[in-house]
Amino acid sequence: MYIDSHFHIWSLARGDYDWLTPQLPLIFRDFGVADWRAQFGQRGVSGGILVQAAPTGAETTFLLEQAERHADVVFGVVGWADFERDDAPARIQSLAADPRLVGLRPMLQDLADPAWITRPSIQPALQAMSSAALTLDALVRSVHLPYIDALAQRYPELTIVIDHAAKPAIATGHDRDAWVQGLRALAAYPSVYCKLSGLWTEAAHGAPVSVVEPWANAALDIFGVDRVLWGSDWPVLRCAGEAQEWFDCAMSIVASRGQDAVAKVFGANARRAYRV
Repeated sequence: MYIDSHFHIWSLARGDYDWLTPQLPLIFRDFGVADWRAQFGQRGVSGGILVQAAPTGAETTFLLEQAERHADVVFGVVGWADFERDDAPARIQSLAADPRLVGLRPMLQDLADPAWITRPSIQPALQAMSSAALTLDALVRSVHLPYIDALAQRYPELTIVIDHAAKPAIATGHDRDAWVQGLRALAAYPSVYCKLSGLWTEAAHGAPVSVVEPWANAALDIFGVDRVLWGSDWPVLRCAGEAQEWFDCAMSIVASRGQDAVAKVFGANARRAYRV
């Protein structure tokens, strides 16, 4: 059975998804765990990691509640916490007491300062995460990778997962060299993993899923099959295409590297990265 290392749910009435607007009609509605299961359960996905989609403490509470209700399939929650609060370390320690919380994700791609994560005021929160054995999900692009490199060097015990393989500009290809260079630098740290997810939505609108293959293969070449995790990025995936297309494409890419690779990328690596 497989593990989806990255899926979302949301309830629009909660009102804290600033990025989610009617301009995204394919995903501008409520999505629950049952919607995700309907898409991926029939493909052998037995469970997954539920990832935050709003930068609020209320979002983390909501996801943990959903994880409790669906404990059979939600293996862990990557939530959000305000790293800039003076009491951030204590709050993180309190959150970590819930075994369902496996990580935290500041939404770095949406912040004006690409170096935000290296600010001195943020370091106590990161140290608290490291001490609590929580995984940092890095929602980043190529411009952020040097700063994630600095974190990996500073906190060798902190597990870092690069979401969506750092969202390369597949539609234009303009940042490929910086993307490859940044990922190669991070791959030198055993504590850093890379998610094979969210790539199709970085391609041009209407592009076939096959367009992601060279980028997915590059990520696998750089990190190896021991530190790549497959994720659906459901339901954001709907903006690019169908669940079955992405699952089949990713499976084909990974399976070409052997059945051991499938077992790792579609399961074992997620268990290790998130300690589930």
